Amino acid sequence: MFEKLALIGIGLIGSSIARATQLKGLAKTIAISTRKPETLDEARQLGLGNSYSLDPAEAVRDADLVILCTPVGAYEAVMTQIAGALAPGAILTDVGSVKQHVIDVVGPHVPAGVHFIPGHPLAGTEHSGPASGFPALFTGRWCVLTPTDDVDSVAVARLTAFWGALGSDVEVMDAAHHDLVLAITSHVPHLIAYNIVGTVADLETATQSEVIKFSASGFRDFTRIAASDPVMWRDVFLTNRDAVLEMLGRFLEDLSQLQRAVRVGDGPAMEALFTRTREIRRSIITAGQETAAADFGRPHGDGALPGGGATATGTSGAAPVPPPIDTPEIYYREHGGGEDA
Repeated sequence: MFEKLALIGIGLIGSSIARATQLKGLAKTIAISTRKPETLDEARQLGLGNSYSLDPAEAVRDADLVILCTPVGAYEAVMTQIAGALAPGAILTDVGSVKQHVIDVVGPHVPAGVHFIPGHPLAGTEHSGPASGFPALFTGRWCVLTPTDDVDSVAVARLTAFWGALGSDVEVMDAAHHDLVLAITSHVPHLIAYNIVGTVADLETATQSEVIKFSASGFRDFTRIAASDPVMWRDVFLTNRDAVLEMLGRFLEDLSQLQRAVRVGDGPAMEALFTRTREIRRSIITAGQETAAADFGRPHGDGALPGGGATATGTSGAAPVPPPIDTPEIYYREHGGGEDA
């Protein structure tokens, strides 16, 4: 499919792309570049590529597909290094969780003849680093592409086919719309999770220990979300500020209404809301974006997978996906790039 794939950054997403590309033979060679020598050494020991360099310009030279897998905040600095080495006709894309900002900071540095197509695979775990990646990460997950109107359609089709070969369902949409959608489906939930877990951290020691000891499923889910890479999520909130603030404002308005319902004892209002939200949960399961297994598919027992033996995508009958690290728990997140990338 491609002669040379260059991965700039090799954390969870980058290493998963490398593993899937190797497994499915989607590129003849894979070049890897990171900013940290220890991360590059780890990628080399794991055999994730064919060449390794601390110089991103060297990695992208002669590559016909270049994927930025670093934190979004590092994109502009990376582009100043690689712009002159990008080959005419190459496809340049990324895996960041925001898209309009990426267009704004990367676009001006893209040389003529290079096809810039921002992308966002909605997949990941709360773990990071080269060793955390696994080839089935993108199977059954969405990947959103946000090309501008002037991008070559053949290049978009080639990148769509690449992500499809990795196992993703691909959607093309406007960058600003992507950022608004992800603000409410991913970014605000992460912000809320970080805040709730931070509230527990501020509790007195005795109370905090009890909260941790008796954590029910709701709080456990919040802690899992709040364990995501802090550098990546710092960059998300810095670069998608307007959309996050708009969605956070709507959330706070709705929360105020719910607060009043609790205060005045308005049972019908609460029941109506909870019924509506349960239906949304069911529609997510029906759409194949979650499992209907008991306990939300949490594994129980050694080697168990979410869904009680189903695949990590929530469907049964296929071979189970091996865990990326020394834990049987595999939870998908909208997660790309990190400090170790």
